[in-house]
Amino acid sequence: MIIDRDIAPAVVSSEGTLRDAILKINKGGRQSVFVVSSDGVLQGVITDGDLRRWLLTQTVITPEQSLESIVNKKCRFAPVDASLESIDALFSNKIKFVPLLDAKGRLIAVARKGDQTFTIGNKKISDTSPVFIVAEIGINHNGDIAIAKKLIDKAAEAGADSAKFQMRDMDSLYRNQGNANDPSADLGTQYTLDLLSKFQLTTKEYYELFDYCKEKGLIPLCTPFDEKSVDHLEVYGMPAYKIASADLTNHALLEKIAKTGKPIICSTGMSTEAEVIKAVELFKSLGAQYALLHCNSTYPAPFKDINLKYLSRLKEIGECVVGYSGHERGMNIALAAVSMGAQIIEKHFTLDRNMEGSDHKVSLLPDELTALIHGIREIEEAKGSSGPRTITQGERMNREVLGKSLIAAEDLQEGTTITEKMLTIKSPGQGLPPYRKQELIGRMANRTLKAGDVFFASDLKSANELRRSYTFKRPFGVPVRYHDADTLPKGTNVDFIEFHLSYKDLEADPATIFEKQIYDVELVTHAPDLFAGDHIMNLCSNDPLHRERSIKEMQRTINVVRNLKRFFPKTKRPLMIASVGGWTTQGFMSKEERAKGYENLLDSLSKLDMEGIELLPQTLPPFPWYQGGQQFCNLFVDPDEIADFCKRSGMRICLDISHSKLACNYYNWSLTAFVRTVGPYIAHLHIVDALGSDSEGLQIGEGDVDFLALAEELEKQAPRASFIPEIWQGHKNNGEGFWVALNRLEKWF
Repeated sequence: MIIDRDIAPAVVSSEGTLRDAILKINKGGRQSVFVVSSDGVLQGVITDGDLRRWLLTQTVITPEQSLESIVNKKCRFAPVDASLESIDALFSNKIKFVPLLDAKGRLIAVARKGDQTFTIGNKKISDTSPVFIVAEIGINHNGDIAIAKKLIDKAAEAGADSAKFQMRDMDSLYRNQGNANDPSADLGTQYTLDLLSKFQLTTKEYYELFDYCKEKGLIPLCTPFDEKSVDHLEVYGMPAYKIASADLTNHALLEKIAKTGKPIICSTGMSTEAEVIKAVELFKSLGAQYALLHCNSTYPAPFKDINLKYLSRLKEIGECVVGYSGHERGMNIALAAVSMGAQIIEKHFTLDRNMEGSDHKVSLLPDELTALIHGIREIEEAKGSSGPRTITQGERMNREVLGKSLIAAEDLQEGTTITEKMLTIKSPGQGLPPYRKQELIGRMANRTLKAGDVFFASDLKSANELRRSYTFKRPFGVPVRYHDADTLPKGTNVDFIEFHLSYKDLEADPATIFEKQIYDVELVTHAPDLFAGDHIMNLCSNDPLHRERSIKEMQRTINVVRNLKRFFPKTKRPLMIASVGGWTTQGFMSKEERAKGYENLLDSLSKLDMEGIELLPQTLPPFPWYQGGQQFCNLFVDPDEIADFCKRSGMRICLDISHSKLACNYYNWSLTAFVRTVGPYIAHLHIVDALGSDSEGLQIGEGDVDFLALAEELEKQAPRASFIPEIWQGHKNNGEGFWVALNRLEKWF
């Protein structure tokens, strides 16, 4: 059982509304909220079950509905000074929270059972929350408040959640009142007392540092080594306490801290397992919110003594969140601890390991702390879940290239019964995987195939999805390559075709491909991203050689499009879609670097002869897939930056719905607001679904996009913009993915 004295997340005013109650329940992930009067007296409880039952009885519901008719006044409670046994008796399978009241019936605390989650400042500490990272300054300020503030600055820049200090009242802490010149003291004690006497800060200076932490976005924490220091920290309003390993056996100090009602993070170094169990029993008896840190209290700790496997046993003993406090050299052990379940990491850091004091020698430097935190966040992302394995978008793309498919070994007429000798296995993996061969054998071919054609999932159905004529309010087309420009759009009423060019296509002469053929549709093109020699288009690059080649390749593409235009007499000025660059391999750009990238792009564009075509930069995702792996994209991702670029350059854009939805998901933006911002500059659309932060090109209806809301907003912002369904691998099986997409889009567009 845990007793929360921070009751704000669990309370709603009796003068509040239905909206207030629902928001409070949703925000905290709670099953209930307690309703209190203006003077804090408990009025009752509202559970999610109460809400559902009440809603089913109402004919008219408004968010501003009073809580009077909703609140359940039959609420179990206990006096705040009741024994833990009597409080525990009030819990049941349904009741997970028990309000604790004072003599006047005012809600003072809430007891909860089963959930070990707690909050420090604005950070949730749980088995599923991001790792809470404590930058341990300790006494590495060496008594200089200016150094302390610089350490706080570096902790904030590194991305730590908290900066922690240590506070001691030397008179009450040491039996010799902290006399560093005591000749009777042991050598080790003399050394420690000498450091502490020189490096002490005043209580006022600590308060100033705690305030400075808050200014820098860090949660201030402090380890009190004595009861007087706890009093000083309570006066300040310390949000939580860290207990040093040396005080795990100091039950008087543990009890005093626990009775503050604040969360406790407790290191377990220098203690036996029996002593850890005793401390846990004490915390439980006081209803404390606590986490235990595995720790080896030697400086530096030998790797052979660290025993990270003990983390799992510590979790069993504590029945709580566990973490790791490291005093070893380097950062690898802390990273390993995160991979083994540590949800709190505490590491000392310093500005200079050569400064006086033993802690400096085992501390990270600021750049090392930054690297550690970056590594922790990568591990968090990589840990994933223990659910069933699924194929990621990147793997799916590579499987297409590297995998194998079932292929027709000979020509097959529609209606032919398929036998094993009619099948072979070859790359690429665009169709049915080889293990599904037995599903094909014995079926009748539902279409005519030529030797070498790929079998698809649709070949296991009685009939394929057929292309047809469609009705849309705006011009629409489909993506094509040179080899299927004649066949793929047949039987439809597309307004244009969009050639997705490869760098190999740039080497071909369109006249030899199309001869004297004239197309009765308009022309749109999409420039290649990848070129020979692993060159990826980047007109925004700071590397002059890379940018010079990108300009050259873009000009070559423009020239090819001009050449193509003669086969499409309806087209006056063909649109050419391009990913213009702005990608990086190691991480995202800063705002200043992005600004420089846009300037580089403007400079590159000024060097291009774009006579007769309109180049449209397309919006990009935060994590693009290039050359079989994931990169970082920085430009044409943020809607405000896109709009600003278009205003300055006079250019229009291609809004790729999948790319921009991924950006909205990652940055927690609204896609509707995104479209509203870039709407005046949209000339063309790639309409396709998306999921999460990097799964792009999904079939319509298989991702996160609300297509009804999208259609309504596009009708307002860009009613004449043309579009294609850019379904990834939609061209397979004669464009089946495109026809499915158009069928689904027709009801909205």
